Amino acid sequence: MPEKEQSENFWREPLQVFIKISGWVVTPVVVSLFLGKFLDEKFNTAPVIFLALTAFAFLISCFGIYKEAMHYLQHIEKTYGTTRNNNDK
Repeated sequence: MPEKEQSENFWREPLQVFIKISGWVVTPVVVSLFLGKFLDEKFNTAPVIFLALTAFAFLISCFGIYKEAMHYLQHIEKTYGTTRNNNDK
C-alpha cells in the first residue's frame, strides 16, 4: 500500500476493531435483556430468567472480546513482525 494512502487510512483498522468489540458487548446484552424480560413475563418468574440470561450474555461478551483481541494481536504480529514477549534491546 502506498505511504500516502496508508497515512490517510490509519484510522480504518482500529475503527473496525472497535466496532467488532462493541458489537460483542452490545448485541448479547441487548438480546438477553429483551428475551429475559419477555420470558419472565410469559412464565411469571421475574427476575430469574432475566438475570440468568444477562449473566450468560456477559460470559458470551467476554469470550467474544477475548477472541477478537487475540485475532487482532495475531494480525499485528503478522503485519509488523513483532511478538508479545519481544524485548527491545
